[in-house]
Amino acid sequence: MPEATVRSTADAHAAVPLAADYFQSYSVVGLLAVVGVLFVAVAFGAGRLLRPVVPTPEKLLTYECGVDPVGEGWAHTQIRYYVYAFLYVIFAVDSIFLFPWATVFAAPGFGGATLVEMFIFLGFLAVGLLYAWKKGVLEWT
Repeated sequence: MPEATVRSTADAHAAVPLAADYFQSYSVVGLLAVVGVLFVAVAFGAGRLLRPVVPTPEKLLTYECGVDPVGEGWAHTQIRYYVYAFLYVIFAVDSIFLFPWATVFAAPGFGGATLVEMFIFLGFLAVGLLYAWKKGVLEWT
């Protein structure tokens, strides 16, 4: 058999990925996941075996900010705190979106399209803020 034929056949087989090569990359990821789970399990097991367990009534009390608990464990929370948190998340996402936009806007050829996209995005945010303002959500009473 001529040498060129042998090389071309070997090159053809080397170019085709084998199933073993394909699954080998997944086996590395799987092995890393197993090692990670074992590491966490060993750490928690060692902590459970090594820590002192001496429950006392004082240790079983609910503790928050050094103040002894008084009354029931359930307390009413005003909904406005959640609304303010939600508005904060909305505007935090807005600020996260502004940084990649600024880098793309500075690139040549993307100015007009990215400017229009940003004004559409800011328009949606402005409508949401106006809606919250009209509903009286932003008033702290």
